[in-house]
Amino acid sequence: MKRSRFTQDQIIGLLKEHQAGASAVDLCRRHGISDATFYTWRSKYGGMEVSEARRLKALEDENAKLKRLLAESVMDVSTLKELLAKNS
Repeated sequence: MKRSRFTQDQIIGLLKEHQAGASAVDLCRRHGISDATFYTWRSKYGGMEVSEARRLKALEDENAKLKRLLAESVMDVSTLKELLAKNS
């Protein structure tokens, strides 16, 4: 996955500029982003504060870690079942 050039702090700052009255087209041109990127950011971070965005990122990271652990345990269980079936 491609890493963003912008931090969450910068993204939220840009969205606050838009809420203050700056046009989306002008912001996109000034910061070198596409309209689609702007509206994706707005749907994800709209109305958030920086601390809330950091909490969201921490929760997403924790969720990914838990999904990996679950996948590994499911693989272990299926491997053990296969071994028991062969030995029976």
